[in-house]
Amino acid sequence: MLAIVSALNFSLIVPEKREERTTEGGLNVSKKISSLRSFIEPIKQKDIRVSLFIEPSEKQIDAAKSIGADIIELHTGYFCDLYEKNDKNYIEVIKTLEKAAKYAFKLGLEVHAGHGLTTGSVGYISKIREIKELNIGHALISDSIFMGLRGAIEA
Repeated sequence: MLAIVSALNFSLIVPEKREERTTEGGLNVSKKISSLRSFIEPIKQKDIRVSLFIEPSEKQIDAAKSIGADIIELHTGYFCDLYEKNDKNYIEVIKTLEKAAKYAFKLGLEVHAGHGLTTGSVGYISKIREIKELNIGHALISDSIFMGLRGAIEA
């Protein structure tokens, strides 16, 4: 099952059920090429840009490009987990995210990133030039309970 999250100028397609790994990872586009292609064709016919939430791998990026995605959102959850645990392996994951962003950008895809980002971790990802948008909404809203919205945004 898929869910569409609409934004101002595009629709993001993500897994819908918990067991489909929305929070644990992105869509496995390479295994669902035909079903995803038929799902997004009617959306694209209405001149709506399509974004797919995926893992930062060339295989998934190639699959997203092949079915007509305009945008990809790279899943940053693994990086965030390591960062929060102060596990220095997060540095290698940043390199993986950067490599994926550069690759996707080179293919002509717009690159976004998100999932689990906090005001503490977002700075590392924000340095990747090819990423046009970072999705950090949950952290900001959660922090705003204690700091106020202005305080959370300025933190």
